[in-house]
Amino acid sequence: MRDFDFLVIGSGPGGQKAAIAAAKLGRRVAVVDRPDMVGGVSIHTGTIPSKTLREAVLYLSGLTQRDLYGQSYRLKEDITVADLTARTQHVVGREVDVIRSQLSRNHVSLFAGTGRFVDDHTVALREVTGNEKLLTADHIVIATGTRPARPATVEFDELTVLDSDNVLNLEQVPRSMVIVGAGVIGMEYASMFAALGSKITVVEQRPGMLDFCDVEVIESLKYHLRDLAVTFRFGETVAAVERHARGTLTILESGKKIPADAVMYSAGRQGLTDDLGLDKAGLSADRRGRIKVDEHYRTEVPHIYAVGDVIGFPALAATSMEQGRTAAYHACGEPVNRMHDLQPIGIYTIPEISFIGKTEDQLTEERVPFEVGVSRYRELARGQIIGDSHGMLKLLVSPDDRKLLGVHCFGTGATELIHIGQSVMGCGGTVDYLVDAVFNYPTLAESYKVAALDATNKIRQIDQLRG
Repeated sequence: MRDFDFLVIGSGPGGQKAAIAAAKLGRRVAVVDRPDMVGGVSIHTGTIPSKTLREAVLYLSGLTQRDLYGQSYRLKEDITVADLTARTQHVVGREVDVIRSQLSRNHVSLFAGTGRFVDDHTVALREVTGNEKLLTADHIVIATGTRPARPATVEFDELTVLDSDNVLNLEQVPRSMVIVGAGVIGMEYASMFAALGSKITVVEQRPGMLDFCDVEVIESLKYHLRDLAVTFRFGETVAAVERHARGTLTILESGKKIPADAVMYSAGRQGLTDDLGLDKAGLSADRRGRIKVDEHYRTEVPHIYAVGDVIGFPALAATSMEQGRTAAYHACGEPVNRMHDLQPIGIYTIPEISFIGKTEDQLTEERVPFEVGVSRYRELARGQIIGDSHGMLKLLVSPDDRKLLGVHCFGTGATELIHIGQSVMGCGGTVDYLVDAVFNYPTLAESYKVAALDATNKIRQIDQLRG
């Protein structure tokens, strides 16, 4: 008999939910993770600290209140890193406690250390003391997550040349910063530091940014960031980064030179699989450290599963949680529905972006007819009350069956607001439901009714013309 029915390597969102789901099904479960990383990258250097930092920035800078109280409004004049990290440390500490409590309540054994495969049923646990012990299990889940990818040509000192993990350890708010990479993480940090008053330059080798989002939303984000003195260098590649006593000098292939206090690289993520000894279990990873899985999150070895960022796209905390639960159910022979294809995307820039379903460009490319309904926060009483006159909600509606094809939101609370559209789409509802529904007033949710009326009025006009 093996030590456990279910062994999980990594305690991030995916590993945690896999362990708890298996425990709820009556299995003997263990989780292996470093003592300083309970909760995974998501809790310590990723999702939770970066979103908490964003809240601290918004609160202390008073940025969202400036439409009401004037452009010079700030809650705190000289914002220090200590001001920002105090909130982050508080939230991270509380979240770690919650996770430990959940594992304990569900009788999940938590082993402090790192794990590597000895064979396909055995993991060697290396404890902090250096001691090793062997743990055996019927099923094993790999949920080790990722780390920031670091170009080999760049010398990181974690003080002036950083990746997205080190940025949380800055000693002071930089007066200027170069951010290499205009992906989700790069743009979130660009927004935050720009809101603090840092002069930001974003360098991106592609011709644009966040090209999976609605074009109008991205144009709005660029406008807002330029308003905060962010400079964009699209179609540019970094040739070298020089460190000097008084800061950094980023040299682009085009010959441009950009002086700044710090440089942050946001060049994608690398799967944490190098030290797992995958070959001992009959497994392998691609060059980005990612493990291939089937629709049940099984690897090439049927009793070994992999979930979360280590399997690649979409690499979101929310999807990782669902992958963990699904993998555990499948391993335990419990019936489980496939994860819904309709998944919301949330990007915590300032302002927020969130969407679900298709974009206008995708529908046009696929030759799918659609009508657009738009609501702008400035038309809503709630938008005026909170001081957000720039936000918007866009509905893409099929004129044939009146179903929602996509929902795109930009502005305060976008990542919360999107779930109304998700529910309507997921249940196969039509735009008529939103037209007839009564929403609390004054709320941002009312934007759905305004946008729905806008879309149906346009569809009616076309129908009337056709007789």
